[in-house]
Amino acid sequence: MRIIAIDHVQLAMPAGREDDARRFYSDLLGLPERPKPPQLAKRSGAWFESDSVKIHVGVEADFRPARKAHPALLVRGLAELVDRLRAAGFDVVEDAPTGAPQTYVSDPFGNRLELIDAESETP
Repeated sequence: MRIIAIDHVQLAMPAGREDDARRFYSDLLGLPERPKPPQLAKRSGAWFESDSVKIHVGVEADFRPARKAHPALLVRGLAELVDRLRAAGFDVVEDAPTGAPQTYVSDPFGNRLELIDAESETP
């Protein structure tokens, strides 16, 4: 037995904010929204998926954002994405505490995401 991949990441959001999730995850990050299965659609939230990245955002009644725990996303064209996020009013933090550049942004609900420049990654 061995684990071979992560299928998806689930993040929480407050009720009734699906349009905010769509603007951030689909419009800004470029992840297409995928319809949820009918039995799950009634729970609200939204799924954003590409061939290699799947982020599901689900409604949590007692919502609190994940400010420490976070997904780290490899990005081609990170500088362009950072510009787009800033133009949309998001605070993007570029830091290098370990010597390697690290970029963070919070989604509209306060969940932290790390953005990693795919061109700087070594194979």
